[in-house]
Amino acid sequence: MMRSVVRGCAAGAVGTTVLNAATFADMALRGRPSSEAPAQTVDKIAQGVGRPVPGSGDDRENRLSGLGGLSGIAVGVGTGVVVSLARHAGLRPPWWLGGLATGALAMTATDLPMARLGVSDPAGWSVTDWVSDAVPHLLYGLATYGTLAGHDR
Repeated sequence: MMRSVVRGCAAGAVGTTVLNAATFADMALRGRPSSEAPAQTVDKIAQGVGRPVPGSGDDRENRLSGLGGLSGIAVGVGTGVVVSLARHAGLRPPWWLGGLATGALAMTATDLPMARLGVSDPAGWSVTDWVSDAVPHLLYGLATYGTLAGHDR
């Protein structure tokens, strides 16, 4: 089982790199700013557990930005572990379905907390907003699941 955890971490890291590359490419092509939602989510969670992020002004904002990025890495690697453990337990759909499901799981793990905390309301997103979120997560899923499935050979 430990081998599955390690594989999941590695596959999740591959997928997270692909997601970040797709997101940064989208930002570069469209000239859009980075999302503040991860930092806002971290801020709300920290406040909710009684451990607000210290500092003020730019120092605090920079900490939140860094913690937001780290939280994305944690979700990406953690999702890889969950999917790897599911594969270890015998759940092995075809690569395309596994990739789609893995991407959907990561997108849910990211977007649901933001929605529940009132940081973002996916119901009000435009088609462009949905595509900007769904495409990188789909690529994450395909890369993560493909990496895991590649270990079977």
